[in-house]
Formats: sequence, C-alpha cells, structure tokens
Amino acid sequence: MIKLIKYLKPFIGLIIAAIILLFVQAMCDLALPDYTSNIVNKGIQQGGIVNSVPQAIRESQMKKIKIFMNKNDLEEVPKSYVPVDKSNSDYYRYLEKYPNLKNEPIFVLKDVDKNEMNKLSSIMGRSIIDASGVEQIKSSAKNGMISFNGMKIPASADLFDMISKMPDKQRLKIIEDINKKTSSLDDNMVVQLTASKIKAEYKALGMNTDKIQSKYIINVGVTMLFISLLGGMCTVAVGFLAARTAAGFARNLRKNVFEKVENFSNAEFDKFSTASLITRSTNDITQIQMLMVIMIRMVFYAPIMGVGGVIRAMGKSKSMSWIIALAVIVLLGLILVVFAVAFPKFKIIQKLIDKLNLVTRENLSGMMVIRAFNTQKFEEERFDKANRDVTKTNLFVNRVMVSMMPIMMFVMNGITLLIVWVGSHEVANSNMQVGDMMAFMQYAMQIIMAFLMLAMMFILIPRASVSAGRIDEVLETDISIVDPKDTIHFEENIQGLVEFNNVSFRYPGAGEDALKNVSFKALTGKTTAFIGSTGSGKTTLVNLIMRFYDVTAGEVCVDGVNVKKITQHELRDKIGYVPQRGYLFSGTIESNIKYGDKNVGCDGINHVVEVSQSEEFINEKTKGIKSEISEGGSNVSGGQKQRLSIARALVKKPEIYVFDDSFSALDFKTDAALRMALRKETTSSTFLIVAQRISTIMDADQIIVLDDGNVVGIGTHEELMKNCETYSEIALSQLSKEELA
Repeated sequence: MIKLIKYLKPFIGLIIAAIILLFVQAMCDLALPDYTSNIVNKGIQQGGIVNSVPQAIRESQMKKIKIFMNKNDLEEVPKSYVPVDKSNSDYYRYLEKYPNLKNEPIFVLKDVDKNEMNKLSSIMGRSIIDASGVEQIKSSAKNGMISFNGMKIPASADLFDMISKMPDKQRLKIIEDINKKTSSLDDNMVVQLTASKIKAEYKALGMNTDKIQSKYIINVGVTMLFISLLGGMCTVAVGFLAARTAAGFARNLRKNVFEKVENFSNAEFDKFSTASLITRSTNDITQIQMLMVIMIRMVFYAPIMGVGGVIRAMGKSKSMSWIIALAVIVLLGLILVVFAVAFPKFKIIQKLIDKLNLVTRENLSGMMVIRAFNTQKFEEERFDKANRDVTKTNLFVNRVMVSMMPIMMFVMNGITLLIVWVGSHEVANSNMQVGDMMAFMQYAMQIIMAFLMLAMMFILIPRASVSAGRIDEVLETDISIVDPKDTIHFEENIQGLVEFNNVSFRYPGAGEDALKNVSFKALTGKTTAFIGSTGSGKTTLVNLIMRFYDVTAGEVCVDGVNVKKITQHELRDKIGYVPQRGYLFSGTIESNIKYGDKNVGCDGINHVVEVSQSEEFINEKTKGIKSEISEGGSNVSGGQKQRLSIARALVKKPEIYVFDDSFSALDFKTDAALRMALRKETTSSTFLIVAQRISTIMDADQIIVLDDGNVVGIGTHEELMKNCETYSEIALSQLSKEELA
C-alpha cells in the first residue's frame, strides 16, 4: 500500500485542504458537548448566571459579604464596583434596569477584563457562600434559639453584626468553620452554589431573571447552531475533496496499470492471466478507491476526535478517566482480534474473484463450443463452484466484521451506563455538575465513535492492502523487452530486408530452445514463407521479428540493424502484422480498417477492401463499411475476420508484411484470389507468411521449413520437393503429386 502513495502526489493540495477542514470539523464537534454542558449547568441550573460576580448588588448585601473578605479582598472589590444612589448622575438610567434602586443604594459592576473577572469571581463567590452559611445557621433555629460559636443566642439576633464586631482572629475562626464543607469545591461548583443567591439578589433588585435565563440559553443555542452548520459545511467539503482525490487517484492508477500492461511482452502476459489483469485494473483499484475516500475522511478525523475527546473528558472529570481507558482497551482488543481473523481471508477473496472472472470469461468466449458439446451443465457447476467459493469466503469475512457492530454498541451502552452510575455519585458529592457529566458522556461516545471509524479503516485496509499488493505487482514487474538507451534509427529509405543470424530462443522457464541456430534472409520484394508441423516454431519465429519476444542468442536484423537497437515503436511502424487469430475491435468495419492508418481516405479504404477480398460481404451489409463490429468481431465469420485483419495491415503500407497463418479460414478460391492480389500489392515490400497449407505458399520465392525449432530446408517449392524430406511429406499429405507438379 505504501508503494502506491507516490501516485497521490498530484493531489497533495486537496489532501491538505481536506485535513484543514477535518480539523475545523473536529473542533466543531468537540465544542458542542461543552455548550450542551453550559446550557444544563449555567442556563438551566444556574438560571443564566455564568459567574459568581453579581452585575449589581444592594448595599446591605455588600456589607454582609464584605464581612467574610480579608484585607486584600476588601481593597480589590471596591475598585470594580461603582456605588449608585439618588445623588448619582446616572440614577434614572440605573433605576430603569434595577427598579428597587429607589428603596436602597446599590453597587454596579464596572467593565472589567477577563483576568479581573476571574479574580473577582473567586472573592465574591466564596464570600457569598460564607454569607449563605450564616443564613443557614439562622434557619436552623429551634425553639427560637440557635447554636452559634458554642453559644445559645436568640434567632432574632443579627449574626452578621455580631461577626463584624468580633476580633479578626475570632472572626476568621468562625469563617473557617463555615467554609469546611465548601473548601474543596472547584470554581464551577462555587458558581453553581452562588447562582441561586445572585439570582435572588437580582429579583430583590426588581430584575426579570427569567429573561436573563432565556437570553443565555438562546445565545448558546444560536452559537451551537452556527457551529453545527460550520461543521456540516466542512463535512460536505471534505466529502467532495475526498471523492475527487480518490477518483483522480484511481484514474491515474488505472491509467498507469493500463500503460504498463500495454508495454508487456508476451513473457509478462504468460505470467499474468487476462482475467487477473482485468480484476487488478477494476476490482482491486476500486477497493483502493473506497479505502482512499474513507481514509481521507476518517484517518485524520478519528485521531483528532479521539485525542481531543480524551483531553476534554479529562477536563470535565479526571476521577472518571479510568472509564475512558477501559473503553479504549476493550475496543483495541476487539479490533486486533477481528484483524487477525479476517486479514488472511482478504488475499484469498481476490484470488477467488480472479478465478470467477476466468470462468465467466471462458464461458462467454466459448459459448458456441459449450453448446456444441452439450456441456452447459458442467460449465454451470464449474461457475457455481467458483461463485460459491467467493460467497463462502465473503460470508465468513462479513460475519466477522458484522459482529463488531453489536459488540461496539454493547461497549458503548455499557460505558454510558457506567458513566451515569459513577457520575451520579460524583454529582451527589458535589464533585461534578450534571451538565459536565452529560458532556463527559458525549465525549466518551465521541471517543468510541473515533475507534469505530478506525475499526472501519481496519476492515478496509487489509483487503485494500492485498489489492494494492496485486496492483504493485503489475506496476513493478520488470518488462523484459525495453527500448535501448542509445537507439539507432532506420535510414529514410528503408528496404525492409529481414535477416536472422544464428538465432536461438527459449521460452522463460522452458527446458530447451524453441528455435535453434536459425539463419536466413528475407529479401525486399520477395515472398518468404514458413512451414512446418504444429509446434515447430513458426509463430515463435515471426514474433521475434516484431520483438514480442527477444532472442536468447544470435540477432534479428532489419536492413542490417539489430531490432534490439531500434525503438519498438519505430520497428513496428514498419511492419504490417496479421496475427494467427484475427482480432477486431468493437466499432465499425471502417474504424477497424482505419486502425492501421487513421488518416486513410475513402479511396484507400476501398482499395484495401478490394485487395483483401472483403468487398463482397461488406456490400451485402445494409450499412456497408459503416456496419457495426461486435467485441472481438463475434458478429462476423472467421474468414471475414481474417480478410478485415489483412485490410487493416494493407492500409498501413508498411515495408514488411508478416502474415501468421492468416489464410487458414479462407476457402481455396478466396485464398488464391487474395494471394494474387497481394502479390501485386506487396512488390516493394518484404512479405513473410506463415502457413499450414502447401497451396498457400507454393508460389513463394523462398520457403523455410522448420522441424522442432531447426531449419531443415530453404528453397523454392520445386527445390524442397526434391531435397527436403520434411517438406515433401507435408506436401504429399495435403495434395497429390499431380497437384504439386
């Protein structure tokens, strides 16, 4: 998989943009639980009161809470509040906001910065709680008496006045006793405890406290809505960038695989089956494309969510962090088990798909043979077996993967239950707020979801890595036939002289040579024919001219230049090749002929149609030259296919013609007419022909007889009939002595 990363280079910009958007999206998602916590804690429980600093406070209440401040605090607080009474110039402005100002002077908070507000919140909060503690002492009166400082005093006594008149040492001791229960509270709990007191103070000032609460909730809600929209926009944008990157990556990868396969020699095609190459170019690349989309969307997002969720959850409650650790350990264990069980099967799946493609391709290509031999049942069973093998393996993998979801949900619900159980005790002990517990729960779910995303990655990575390995195997295959670094070019007026000098050739992995010390010359304007028994090396020999294979020993030369020193394009540009199996491409008759020369005009096409003896059957078709050709030429006969293949080679007007048993499907009459027309057409070219029929090559200027890879005879028909036993045996097996004379 890592080897294919280099193909992502053109998409680095898109990936970086996606990562930035993913970071924004993750920050938005991580922010929402905090806002939910604020709505519960501050909006609902605290009535919109966000800190322990009252915006305004009555003079009588300020006197009470000042009792519980130290010397430094008493100097700090007055700096932040401005006293307001009837003598104040802004009296009526404040009266509108605080109606009960008419009954008692108040203190109004100045505009202070964040640091000053945090300092004031601690001072005012603790003092308000202390004052509240004294109020609770008064409310615990029994029989009109209260217990205070070890004394029994009337409930009507002014405890605040008593405390303020006490010596500092005694006053601080009383305050310390009051603070025992609240000393361990953090700032959030202090705010929560003071919120009700501040709200009561606002009511005493005549303020609308419901409006304060609703305003806070609406503001937070609008902020959450904006964050959600921003996160949603980032999600859509990331999806677009991921899809574009993955599609472009797959396109380039498919292009590179195709270009690589196009440069394969026959030796490489012997290594990879056609079905396997098709699977690698389609299914395997699709697997990587799917992974790429999900990887871009999740591989960066999940860690940000996981790490961010852990950090924020710890910020809500460190004492409950062990729950997160437990969830992570369980999830990691589950993922590793699934990975270990499923990974070996992914490689098997891709090989089974190769097998299924092979069986399907053979069935479709050989349908006529299957029907002719009534083997439909056998082929159905063969396909069914391949299909069942794929299905069985896929089912096993899918069952393993499917089991992850219920287990993950079980873990998720178990963690939720555990958080509620432990969190409720924390709330009861005033160590945590309800909103923080809810936020902790949401962060825990986000962490688990991050692992779920990673689990999906682990599901796709094994199969995609197998596919990547298979694609890389094609891309990294060393091509045996390559162009030389220092190329030689043909002269402008190339003659097309073909020469074999002591050529030997052995197929890769074979035990002996297929051709042995073959030497001959094929002259320009002459016809050189090759004949021999099946497996004698005829097709192998002409393949060496085209450099479909390279010689093992000796050299093949064209116009005195070793073909290994010429680029494959330049060499093949000089050759008109008609293969043993005439292959046509989907399109029209015209497009198939133009495959030899896309710039040929109508006159040129009509000429080669006439020479190749294709005119009659083309004219019989309704659309003539514009008639459709199915894939592989399946809608024309073998003879028609061969004639169109010959027309395709003729339109190229090359210096060398190579006909590899290209008359085998023709009747004798068409064969004879075609050879006569070709002789006139190829007078200035080297004409090489491989044949099985003696009648096809009797008129050749030179016949080369092959037997088990050896040249056993070279000469004309008459010479070989006298001097070559192998040739005469082949000839007499096909024609009578009278026909051969």
